Amino acid sequence: MTDGLPEDLSPRPPGQRGRLKIFLGAVAGVGKTYRMLAEAHRRVERNGEDVVVGVVETHGRPATAELLKGLEQVPLKAIAYRGATFYEMDTDAVIARHPEWVLVDELAHTNVPGTRHAKRWQSVEEIRDYGISVIATLNIQHLESLNDAVYEITGVRVRETIPDAIVDAADEVELEDLTPDAVINRLKRGDIYHGEKIPQALANFFRRPNIVALRELALRKTTEEVDTD
Repeated sequence: MTDGLPEDLSPRPPGQRGRLKIFLGAVAGVGKTYRMLAEAHRRVERNGEDVVVGVVETHGRPATAELLKGLEQVPLKAIAYRGATFYEMDTDAVIARHPEWVLVDELAHTNVPGTRHAKRWQSVEEIRDYGISVIATLNIQHLESLNDAVYEITGVRVRETIPDAIVDAADEVELEDLTPDAVINRLKRGDIYHGEKIPQALANFFRRPNIVALRELALRKTTEEVDTD
């Protein structure tokens, strides 16, 4: 039994695990988190479903932050590390709250040392073991099998990866797509990053050929998932 959970909660049989829906994108800023939050509102307001926020990274984007309003948020867990305080999703609190659905942003995120699981996707797997369904976001460059391909495309070695098996076993993968030009325009407007990060991003990871290639990988992955279904 996980520490801090009510005694009447226990992991479910494999056939009763929570579902997993993933909003997949080619790069940051295509609107995955916004779409996830919009779907949460639809589920709550139209269908009366019990949906909570486990963790959402707004990155200072006003439109995304606005969509958090009206949604119940499970408080994050404060973790002290190297003289600073960090905040991670509180897996035990989510399980104890036991909603129908929980929103979990940035599935490949590495948790701060001191968290029970090293990776956020591992926390999600535990949450699903208790029969709670998860809506999550992920960028294509974090897929483990594409690590070398992404390095060849961008020259950047992505350190945070997620096993392909997690995505392959998801109940639903939905591509959140924008054209490369639309992504670049959003970046220039400051809708993705702010200040000095903008020219750095345009000169490096967010060069148009990189976005085109990453978008192709995301489209291909989504097509594979549709064919499998």
